Amino acid sequence: MIEPKKSPETDQPQVTNISQETVRSVHANLVRMHQAAAETIQADEVALQQSAAGDVQSNSVSAYQSALATVEAEEVLSQRSAMGYVQAEKASVNGYTGAVVAKNAEVHYGMTGVVVGSDVHAEGARVLLIVGRNVSGNVTPLMDARSALIAGLTTGLFAGLLLLLGRTLFGRK
Repeated sequence: MIEPKKSPETDQPQVTNISQETVRSVHANLVRMHQAAAETIQADEVALQQSAAGDVQSNSVSAYQSALATVEAEEVLSQRSAMGYVQAEKASVNGYTGAVVAKNAEVHYGMTGVVVGSDVHAEGARVLLIVGRNVSGNVTPLMDARSALIAGLTTGLFAGLLLLLGRTLFGRK
């Protein structure tokens, strides 16, 4: 009896070019997207231009004027893009980013919520919170120590009031 051959994972396309299309999932060695959208991308190298992606897993990601939800990569280069969460060995972002977790993180002329890394360099950036062993550059913090204390106290007060109110209304008698 002849058994059908199972195609190994190396049979994935070498290069995938997507332009002005919306796709669910892309698996290839190299993915290039121009004015396109994808839910998930798994590739060795990803290049996005004016595109959007939900979940990107790659060795190298390059994005220009693009929107990405989550990125896991060895190296990320983002210019004029919006990203939710970036996890990488080396990340260089320019634009709007929610959180960057990287060994070497660079934020250039953008706005970022949280930056965490061993070596963090920020130039002309606005950052809510920076955590790093070595932090350098010109950065404008969006929240100083006094603002953080006030925000924490206010949040704690409202959370306590909501908990007390919920317990009073819905508690067992």
